[in-house]
Amino acid sequence: MKKSILFFLAAFLTISGATFGKSKENIEVLYFKAKQCACKTMTCNAIEDQVKSLIDKEFQGENIEFKRVWLNEKENDALIQKYSAKPQTVVLVKKKKDKETITDLTQMVNDFAVKQNKEKFETELKEKIIASLK
Repeated sequence: MKKSILFFLAAFLTISGATFGKSKENIEVLYFKAKQCACKTMTCNAIEDQVKSLIDKEFQGENIEFKRVWLNEKENDALIQKYSAKPQTVVLVKKKKDKETITDLTQMVNDFAVKQNKEKFETELKEKIIASLK
């Protein structure tokens, strides 16, 4: 009886260690936005909508979170400083254990705002997110 209990206890600890020992990575896409007339325009809203809808559509079930970060809110000062954010700054942050990998997507977003090439933008954004999942 004692051997059975010890066997099950050892099996449980082994399985628990294997399950809890793996840290799931977390990916955030941060979109920095100002609360000004200029950032309530169709361009700013279109960029936000495109990024958010691509994540919702293509990456369901993945651990990816879209966050809008208002530039004029005090509680966001640390993030703004960390990423040197301005209006329409978009960064992809991969967090795994204590390590952060940051990909700045701002130039891609600015190109989309000017050229309005939705297919190219979605393809490039999707590729960047897929690369961060690896």
